[in-house]
Amino acid sequence: MTSSAFMPLVRRFIIPLVLILLLVLFSVVSPYFLTVQNLTNILVQNAYVIIAAIGLSFVMISGGIDLSIGYQMSVVGVVCAVFMKWFGMPVAPSIALAILIGVLMGLTNGIASITLKVHSLIVTLGTLTIYQGLSYIISNQSAIINLPASFKYIGQGFVFGWIPVSVLLMLACALTAAFILNVTAFGRMIYAIGGNEEAARLSGIPVHKVKVVTYALSSFFVALAAIVLFARSGSAASSTGPGTEFTAITAAVLGGISFKGGEGRVLGLVTGVLILGVLGNGMQLIGLNTYAQYIVKGLVLLAAVGFDTWQNSPKTKRKTV
Repeated sequence: MTSSAFMPLVRRFIIPLVLILLLVLFSVVSPYFLTVQNLTNILVQNAYVIIAAIGLSFVMISGGIDLSIGYQMSVVGVVCAVFMKWFGMPVAPSIALAILIGVLMGLTNGIASITLKVHSLIVTLGTLTIYQGLSYIISNQSAIINLPASFKYIGQGFVFGWIPVSVLLMLACALTAAFILNVTAFGRMIYAIGGNEEAARLSGIPVHKVKVVTYALSSFFVALAAIVLFARSGSAASSTGPGTEFTAITAAVLGGISFKGGEGRVLGLVTGVLILGVLGNGMQLIGLNTYAQYIVKGLVLLAAVGFDTWQNSPKTKRKTV
């Protein structure tokens, strides 16, 4: 097989293969891993991460990055809890208003990036700090507990007694995102901008408008992820949510979404999150402490970034042409 035919196969199948190998490995070393309960727990624990990573993927495919999604989740969760507990609003309107605020934060990121003509990495590093302050001000630096049972059902409930609601929401988000990216004209414009922004502009694509909408769409999914996360915990605190951005970035790159933009699929992204989830769960079952897990996950990120850089290098691309 020639290198031109081999490399696309490697990029397509190596990540699912890694997931399968991890499943086999931890099934051998721990008798508690390959059980229905444990596998369900992995899906439930990572449902919100997948939804947040789906949101981030829109921005990354367009050639940007959003480091603020962790504190966006914090703001959305705290605002939703404040509406329900302190203002006595019903659950549905509270969720709707919190998601709207999440979308507004995404719009702010997109507009600021375009207006200031600064890379989104710097812009979202700044808005990250702003959203952090907002979250702690809104929550009055206190945890909000005993959230309504109907709200907690989103993160803790089951349909037909065995299908987690959060997993159904995750699947719905994944299918919706795949439809937007693969079927709609808007999705094709996102790929075009990420692949070559100047060429996209010359072809008539309204680059600035698409970018702003992309950030808003990203934050919509991030806000949904926040609702799932806070519903699962049953309480709200400003410290909940931050850190998700690094897991989402690692999963995105691991799943084939390039830092340079223009590449990536939702299925690969979901597989990337599941690899991290299986890795974390398996390491816990075999007794590795939290700090050792940080080291392993850091190495995974470095390996994913290295693979992304290698496969997108001019030398590698020349060999595959």
